[in-house]
Amino acid sequence: MLVSIVPNLIKFESFTMKTAMPKIVPFLRRKLMRYALFAYALSSCAVAQAGVPLRLLTWADYAPREVIEQFKKETGIEVQVTLSNNEEMISKLRATGGAGFDLVTPSQDRVIGPMQEYGIYQPIDLARVKLANFLPLMLESTKKVTGLNGKVYGLPLFWGTDGLVINVNSIKGKIADYSDLCNPQFAGKTAVRLKRPTLIALAFDMGKDPFKAYADPKQYEAIMNAAGEKLLACKKNLKYFWESKDQLLNDLRSGELVGAMMWDSGGWKLNAETSGIKYISPKSGALGWVDTMAIPAKAKNLDGVYLWINFVTRADVAAKLAMSARTFTAIKGAEELMDAKVKAQKAESFQGSTLEQIHWYPAIPAGIEEIDGKILDRIKAAK
Repeated sequence: MLVSIVPNLIKFESFTMKTAMPKIVPFLRRKLMRYALFAYALSSCAVAQAGVPLRLLTWADYAPREVIEQFKKETGIEVQVTLSNNEEMISKLRATGGAGFDLVTPSQDRVIGPMQEYGIYQPIDLARVKLANFLPLMLESTKKVTGLNGKVYGLPLFWGTDGLVINVNSIKGKIADYSDLCNPQFAGKTAVRLKRPTLIALAFDMGKDPFKAYADPKQYEAIMNAAGEKLLACKKNLKYFWESKDQLLNDLRSGELVGAMMWDSGGWKLNAETSGIKYISPKSGALGWVDTMAIPAKAKNLDGVYLWINFVTRADVAAKLAMSARTFTAIKGAEELMDAKVKAQKAESFQGSTLEQIHWYPAIPAGIEEIDGKILDRIKAAK
């Protein structure tokens, strides 16, 4: 831009001097030089920004190569991806005081608690975000869960559920809720994770609501201890506590497992391979999660962060991300662009009022996970 402005400036000054405009020329010259310098500054800034990578700490399949390459083509910014999960995200940011990454994708219940305890996130500048891209109800709900002192620390990106994946050909109707995985007739044929979602799921199965008990640690501990006892009794009936998603999927494919508690996306992946395996919403309700976009306290490339947020919340890009993760997004118009098969799977899994029965994870208060950790350690140690 500077190259095109300066010659015109010289020509303009030459003409005006010849036509005797001594007072106007200096004024216009100063104005044009300011515009030229401003244009040069913007150009230099863009070049510098393009040379600074955007460092993402995120889940597998949340930043596919196709989307990264499209972002670089549109902005010139390279994206560096580190795969992680909720626990590791908190651990990495806690160790560095919120440095090392520019954008992370923790679940909405893992934002405010760690922020209050460790100060690892910074508020999101909503003025720099195209809020119209989001589904209004999902946006407002997430802002409440990730809000603190009038500031917002997380924006919704994906949502999904934990429920049951079963082999309907062999056990249709026999596994309808979480505790059915503990039925002796399926001994050695079922699996769950040794994680707090399993305790929470069993609590709901028992008719308790651990989320409502968050405000009363003693009540919460009593509920979770009861769920822990149920899981402990179930331990001998399980094939294993699963950790590897690939192993779990392979054992469900081969028939080594007939049922498991897991994410909807894994169930839909298997269902795409064989109609005999389905993801179902349990009678007591699926557990609902929302993965957000949050900015670490010491993020360096903030310009890149907001470019990325506004890029991935475009309907066309969000649809690509959703197909990669095989889940659904909080972005307006994205679902209409997704594969018809995935939409049909969602409709089949959440028939009737089951969507309304989803138990959405609220923000986790400080100290709650310590209660869960002690219960899980006791179960792990038990023979």
